[in-house]
Amino acid sequence: MSKHVSAILAASLFAALAACAPDAVSTPAEPAAEAPATEPAAEAPVPELLVPAGEPQALVVEATEYASAAASVVKIDFLENQGESAGVKLFGTAGGDPAANGLYTYIAFYIGPGGDWVVFPVGNFIDYRILFEAPGRVDLEITETTIDEATAEMGSQTRRVIVNWTDVMDEAAPESVTVTPAQ
Repeated sequence: MSKHVSAILAASLFAALAACAPDAVSTPAEPAAEAPATEPAAEAPVPELLVPAGEPQALVVEATEYASAAASVVKIDFLENQGESAGVKLFGTAGGDPAANGLYTYIAFYIGPGGDWVVFPVGNFIDYRILFEAPGRVDLEITETTIDEATAEMGSQTRRVIVNWTDVMDEAAPESVTVTPAQ
């Protein structure tokens, strides 16, 4: 080995050893700031399990058409600002093609004790949201499926409608219910 190569190797070895010396280890100029102390997260309360206090009662299938129809209700909104009306509600049932709308939406009016509900269909949507309500009126934002006829691609749009009805007296259905496009 030549003297020149030996000198280079020796210098390299010396530089490597010097870099490993204890005083050659770099230390941060400032100590790292400690993370602020945080309180431990509050644990969710563990529900207390009930303890049986009697014999179990077996249930039987409710096979009526009424029960089956009631089970399809997936959304319900009671309209609270309807003055003297006994009860008005919007509700939606699941059905149809789940890829295209599927929330059959209705407005229903209660017609008295021992009576029934009078139900009017509002439309078939993806969803609705109540924007405003007053006696005889509810403003809705509707999301619904669209289909581009040229490409057959599905999309969605949002639009607004006003649902109006004539005054509702106790134990009587409204004489008229309308749906009007709105801005």
